[in-house]
Amino acid sequence: MIRFLLIRLLVPLLILFFLRAVFRTALTVFRQAHPGQGAANGGGAKRGDTAPVAELKKDPVCGTYVSAATSLTRTVNGTLVHFCSPECRDKYRVA
Repeated sequence: MIRFLLIRLLVPLLILFFLRAVFRTALTVFRQAHPGQGAANGGGAKRGDTAPVAELKKDPVCGTYVSAATSLTRTVNGTLVHFCSPECRDKYRVA
């Protein structure tokens, strides 16, 4: 009975825990050696990261959200308005 318990249950369980520890250690070493690389080449945001976040602005014509850095802009009555395309900008001029 004890022999069965040791051979059939505990030995595979110990091997599994050993392999898990080796894998986690290798993963930790890889992450330290290659910072910024994680799942899907993005790595996800970690606490303490200070990466800039793109500000999104809503196009008043079609309602699409567009990056403030890449949007087309026009000043209307002293307010900066962001557009996703020249077509939306032209439609806003008409309206």
